[in-house]
Amino acid sequence: MLTTTPFLNMTEESRIRASVLIVDEDGAVRYACNEIASSKGYNVYSAENISAALSLLRGNGVDIVLLDLKGPQSLHLELLEQIKALHPETAVIVMTAYATIASAVEAMRVGAADYLTKPFTVDELTTVLDRAAERRALDVASRRLREKLRTEQGLSNIIGRSAEMDRIYRILSKVALTSHPVLILGESGTGKELIARAIHSHGPNAGKPFVPVDCSSIVPTLIESELFGHVKGAFTGANRSKDGLLVSAEGGTVFLDEIGEMPLDLQSKLLRALQEKEVRPVGATNRVPINVRILAATNRNLTEMVEQGRFRKDLYYRLNVVNLRLPALRQRREDVPLLIAHFLERKNREYGKNFRMSDEMLRVLMEYDWPGNVRELEHLIDRACAYCSGNVLQLGDAPTSVVEYYSNTRRRTFSPEAKTDTSLIAPSITSLVELEKQAIQKALDTLQGDKLAAAKLLGIGKTTLYRKIKEYGLNQA
Repeated sequence: MLTTTPFLNMTEESRIRASVLIVDEDGAVRYACNEIASSKGYNVYSAENISAALSLLRGNGVDIVLLDLKGPQSLHLELLEQIKALHPETAVIVMTAYATIASAVEAMRVGAADYLTKPFTVDELTTVLDRAAERRALDVASRRLREKLRTEQGLSNIIGRSAEMDRIYRILSKVALTSHPVLILGESGTGKELIARAIHSHGPNAGKPFVPVDCSSIVPTLIESELFGHVKGAFTGANRSKDGLLVSAEGGTVFLDEIGEMPLDLQSKLLRALQEKEVRPVGATNRVPINVRILAATNRNLTEMVEQGRFRKDLYYRLNVVNLRLPALRQRREDVPLLIAHFLERKNREYGKNFRMSDEMLRVLMEYDWPGNVRELEHLIDRACAYCSGNVLQLGDAPTSVVEYYSNTRRRTFSPEAKTDTSLIAPSITSLVELEKQAIQKALDTLQGDKLAAAKLLGIGKTTLYRKIKEYGLNQA
């Protein structure tokens, strides 16, 4: 008497949508597999030989193929190769009564997703079918999400079409559909929280809370209370009991930003909470169960911190199930125009204007190294739009750091060859910043401090002039 066990995490809807093709010369095996798969909600087709299977596959795609393998050198391996050529995403499960390591390895090499040895039980068949259907559904969902992220610019506020961003989309589209912890790495300003929110919003717990925790901004003595909660009277000021963020985010996601700043003693408590899936509030004797997904981020080198004993190795491995390293903006310069357009569109809606950027400023921003990454670019656009006296953002509306970068770049560009003694020439070159400073001061002196007249004379906006006077500390006469 065959017995069955509960299925994997597969919904009835997923089973009903999945189609299975059974390829076996043995009619009794085809019938038995057909009955079992149909009873579990799969759409089932069958073929008694290779030609019948290929005929069906050329006209229709199927999700799963149950393929009988008569031996390691069988023609059925050729069919497996043809199936993968016709429908690369179809999952092929090989069945054989002549199981050998060599045949299994060869089948997997050609593209088989799983392996069944005859005779097999109902339980074994349903398990491999459910596993293949779940993997197939996950792949389809992942591919659709990746395509949306790549083509629908601004989806989840993520912008970029560079090769570096395409790599991010591939990983994000897969991890979003799971519940694994993800460690997001990258320099400050690269958008780590943005990626964390995208993982949450496109995942299975999207309707549940997303709770960000900045581990660097919370007073160390209060982080434990924030994460785990406390009971009334646990410490001075604890006038009432309070659930921690790990409890209040029930079913959702907790994003631990700047995890590298977390004190060592709290790291051990966090590790225990993640392992045991429960927390003990400060001052309490009982434990409270938690059910959250953990995403963490840092701009620190955690591997180096582990070696130095400043970050727990066991917690590092617990958080680093999947890691996602975000590229610096200077590593994806081709995305700068897209980001500028995105931020300008936002400012246009805010101001009700039609801001655009001068060619000179765009060229400089394309060459700039962006130490503050995307956050620095966003702040630059905000500032330039605030200071701009018209609709066209000019280089003069940019922060001094960008203008100085441009000036220094120009100076290097016009320097003699390296073999020439540049120390004799460089002092004779005045930077653009210094020339601008001198021009503004001369205009103010000539016009006896009349700023409006000076702005008109210099051809810049009054607001820009005020900012430059303040930046350079000029004498306003």
